[in-house]
Amino acid sequence: MFLGLDVGTSGVKAVLVSEAGAIVATAARELALSHPAPLWSEQDPDAWVEAAIGAVDDLAAGHPAEVAQVRGIGLSGQMHGATLLGDDGRPLRPAILWNDGRSHAECVKLERRCPSLHAIAGNLAMPGFTAPKLLWVAGHEPEIFRRVAKVLLPKAYVRYRLTGEMVEDMSDAAGTLWLDVGQRRWSALLLHATGLDLHHMPRLVEGSEVSALLAPEYAQRWGMANNVVVAGGAGDNAASAIGLSAIAPGDAFLSLGTSGVIFRVTDRFAPAPASAVHAFCHALPGLWHQMGVMLSAAASLAWLSNVMATPTAALLAPLGEGVDGPSPIKFLPYLDGERTPHNDAAASGAFVGLRGASGRDQIVQAVLEGVAFAARDNLAALGSASSAISEVDLVGGGSRSALWAQICADVLGIPVHRVEEGEVGAALGAARLGRLAATGEEPAQVCTRPRRLASFAPRASAAAAYDDAYHQWRKLYPALKEFSP
Repeated sequence: MFLGLDVGTSGVKAVLVSEAGAIVATAARELALSHPAPLWSEQDPDAWVEAAIGAVDDLAAGHPAEVAQVRGIGLSGQMHGATLLGDDGRPLRPAILWNDGRSHAECVKLERRCPSLHAIAGNLAMPGFTAPKLLWVAGHEPEIFRRVAKVLLPKAYVRYRLTGEMVEDMSDAAGTLWLDVGQRRWSALLLHATGLDLHHMPRLVEGSEVSALLAPEYAQRWGMANNVVVAGGAGDNAASAIGLSAIAPGDAFLSLGTSGVIFRVTDRFAPAPASAVHAFCHALPGLWHQMGVMLSAAASLAWLSNVMATPTAALLAPLGEGVDGPSPIKFLPYLDGERTPHNDAAASGAFVGLRGASGRDQIVQAVLEGVAFAARDNLAALGSASSAISEVDLVGGGSRSALWAQICADVLGIPVHRVEEGEVGAALGAARLGRLAATGEEPAQVCTRPRRLASFAPRASAAAAYDDAYHQWRKLYPALKEFSP
């Protein structure tokens, strides 16, 4: 048996996977977000640990015999979050998350300090990344910055609490702006630009390597053996790629999770910062990947659900599994700013085209289409950086909706495939990395492709209307930019 833990933004998922590769059981615990000031997004690091332990407790309570057989554990996590630890290994403040936009000025400062940033890190300086967050802390909370002994990412903090070891994998480390992504090692130059050095960083391993052993207290708590290995693991999107068997150059998928991502595997370090495309290490040795990132995907639909005090399923039900054409309303899904292609933490969401006769269904459809249009922006950015993507698998919470899948196919102009276990892709990928670390098997033996549940082809009847709607939608961001707070 193998266990995958995905430390997400809205919750922690745990998945138990058999030797045959089948999902035996899942469990989840919710997490709360804090927004103490405009553009701020924070979480309590200890809440991640409590949620992870609680999720495994739930699995152990329901499946004690299977949990007792676990040989390897893999970790997946939300990327970029700055978890600042003092000499005692305890957090000095709440973690500053990936969707926090406070450090825009520090991004400008970092790029000026380090002109070779793009070539080394492979990415633009964006507020979501970890390094600008530390510059912000240095400038606004200097007493805390002076006490920083280690900086960990979310899943690395959970690993530390479960094993006692401070270790990070290459894919997650690539999202800090401190990694030499091509060489797969920390960059002393980039660290120095933020007032840090190598001593502030955890040890690095590949995602499929052993990073540590599970601490005896947790092995005993869950009835496991004392030699359970914990793999390096992966950032959430790289872990999803492992779950989808996106492990060969050219493999691609679309994630509609809290954030949205178009992900493509590459066999080399291929930075494209001019398009605000991310270039990161993959979770397996010798592989990298490119990503276009939307900061609010399924989160946009969740926001609408909250505002309308209506469950998401009830919002979607009246629309069925398909619509004839675009909504007359346009929606910009920039509720938390945007990365690709705008790199604008201050960008804000908007509805345009509302009328007195506008109804709820048109607004819901506009949100789905706004996210799909943003995904098309990402697809175009990736296409300009490398070869075109011809089809994508769909993962994340948004993958539950056949309607959204069809809208994405119509807007992107390529086939979109809903796949089995698409909602637990990151946790499944983490479990597979746990297996690779425990057994030493070849990735191709373990990372089998999930069964496709349904395929959605672009409809010729809708293509022209969606092309026109997309080009109209693209005019909104520059027209409304001056109204962003």
